[in-house]
Amino acid sequence: MWESFLEGLPMVLRWDTFGMVSLGLILGMIVGALPGFTTIMAMAVLLPISFFLDPMLGIPFLIGVYKGGIYGGSIPAILVSMPGTGAAVATTFDGPSLTKKGQSRKAMEIALFASVTGDFSSDIITILFIGPIAILAMKIGPPELAAIILLSLIIISATTSGVFVKGLIMCCAGLFFAMIGQDPLGGMSRFTFGMFAIKSGIPLLPMLIGLFAIPEILSAVESGISGFIDKKYLTRSGERLTLKEFRSCLKTIFRSTGIGTTLGIIPGVGQVVSAFVGYAAAKNASDHPETFGKGELEGVAAAEAANNAVNGPTLVPLLTLGIPGDKITAILLGAFIAQGLRPGPQLFAEQGSLVYALLIVMLVANLLFLFLGYVLVPLFAKVVTIRKSALLPLTAVFAFAGSYVYRSDPIDLLILVFFGMFGYVAKKLSFDVTPMVMGYILGPVLEYSFGQTVNLARGDLLNYTFIERPVTAVILGLTPIMTALLWWRTVKLRRKKAAIESEQAGEKMIPAP
Repeated sequence: MWESFLEGLPMVLRWDTFGMVSLGLILGMIVGALPGFTTIMAMAVLLPISFFLDPMLGIPFLIGVYKGGIYGGSIPAILVSMPGTGAAVATTFDGPSLTKKGQSRKAMEIALFASVTGDFSSDIITILFIGPIAILAMKIGPPELAAIILLSLIIISATTSGVFVKGLIMCCAGLFFAMIGQDPLGGMSRFTFGMFAIKSGIPLLPMLIGLFAIPEILSAVESGISGFIDKKYLTRSGERLTLKEFRSCLKTIFRSTGIGTTLGIIPGVGQVVSAFVGYAAAKNASDHPETFGKGELEGVAAAEAANNAVNGPTLVPLLTLGIPGDKITAILLGAFIAQGLRPGPQLFAEQGSLVYALLIVMLVANLLFLFLGYVLVPLFAKVVTIRKSALLPLTAVFAFAGSYVYRSDPIDLLILVFFGMFGYVAKKLSFDVTPMVMGYILGPVLEYSFGQTVNLARGDLLNYTFIERPVTAVILGLTPIMTALLWWRTVKLRRKKAAIESEQAGEKMIPAP
């Protein structure tokens, strides 16, 4: 591991790598600062650019977009109470109140410093622990891998969707789409309905862009093209953050970093959950919890440190097991596959230096992030005034062009439109497409691993799985328990939400005295 780390270091020290990371950071922050434009949309649309670049340029570029977009979402959340990304929802609790006090500059700077601190710290932890985890992953055989993927799909289905059953339905849909094309074991064609274009399977890129970018574009059009946001929010930026104020938030930042780092390793949890948990922990630990929600710097710091601390650990299941933990890592997996790299235990064995080089890039990106963010915060603050009507058509053009240029096959445009409409309908019906994407990506691996397990069992699958492979037996034993717990958790959340809504409805019916 140490040798791979040292070999990866010179691969990072290139001006073109620094340049692509910086470009990704700037584009990510710009897109994140646009209300209604998500980091997912930006990465899906910009994904094709990485295909034509060296792996040490294309993937760092997307990492830059990822990191910049998560922070960029805090800018409109602070200025106009409109989170640019889902991860910035918790930032709206205190950010707008600080803006009304004339302290928007302080709020954006504490968001920047908390983001960089949380992200940098979690990246260091990721680099220290990903090697030992990869060594354990190399000991995993086909039975264990199949069991882990099955458990991961159930966890992802439960944690990324509001309703467990809906998540499982979408996961099964993804597994079905993964079966279209050739059987990974026998090479036989299936579910192609005589269509030659999909005999090799559904291409990943048009599917990703269709599911993540097109529904966002259609939803933005449906909600109406907004005009310029009132510039009164930008007239009083206030004073800069002082060192004393930053120090007072350090305890909160490190607490949220620990929360984000821990939750980031769990597939499907993501930045939104981490931000809320980090904010709640800061409020509970505060000596003055009554100030939270009324313009508290610690509130902004807690949310931003927690949601950015997820960035590094979320790559652990992707790089060690080939299991993407959320939408962002699903798109990154697409970039790896397009470069001829398949994340998993073998990637560490065959190209360990490249893996560590990409992890070092994340540390470098944080340093560039700190510099660019601090210098360009006033510029990014003005991005919230850009009209959607000027950007939505351009985004749509990029989506269609990106889907076409990878293979130059017109069928990819039809696939883009199909999955775009599929994703839009799913969004309208409150179905999260993330489990479907995970099912599609992990389906072939699950099928291949299960097929290998059946062959290794030599006709006695139960004895081989539960007696000869005790780790597999433990994982399979945990699966129904986890399923029941996650199902009960979603039921409780739905009941709690229904109780709150009925209570609010009752309060509205009571006439004022």
